[in-house]
Amino acid sequence: MTKERADAARNREKVLAAAAELFAAKDPRTVTMEDIARAAGVGRGTLYRRYPDVASIATALLDEHEKALQHELLQGPPPLGPGAPPRERLAAFYAAMVELLDRHVHLALGAETGARRYATGAYGFWRAHVMALLRAAGVADADALAETLLAPLAPDVFAYQRERGVTPARLTAALAELARVLDR
Repeated sequence: MTKERADAARNREKVLAAAAELFAAKDPRTVTMEDIARAAGVGRGTLYRRYPDVASIATALLDEHEKALQHELLQGPPPLGPGAPPRERLAAFYAAMVELLDRHVHLALGAETGARRYATGAYGFWRAHVMALLRAAGVADADALAETLLAPLAPDVFAYQRERGVTPARLTAALAELARVLDR
């Protein structure tokens, strides 16, 4: 792996900081590459050299938060980490995802709306995790059920529920009820 040049690192940090502010200030689905380049004080060529589109910038910003959650799922204490029954782990996963979305839905909306959601590495990880829990619970067709159980965590669904006044606590409780699907 090549070491990043100092000027490239500075530009990357400026781009990410500017994009984070823009995503937080307005609907992230309306942020353009031109907006980000202007706010960061870099040329569009500099921006496009590293990031092909707005979603890739949002993904870069969201990545560290998702990786921390992935680490907890793999190595953290139960019930989020290994060692708890599948239903408890699914409920804990839902709670952790609600917390992540509550803090970073603006980034998730920029990175994972529509079909882009299914193309991210994080979604693949979440899907594999849910499928493993379903299989551990003895669900015959984990593949068919995984997306159904992940659907409530779509950033646009989460944002819509929050706009309607559904609190994170209510959403977490409702998803814990959904996790009872594994209590068969």
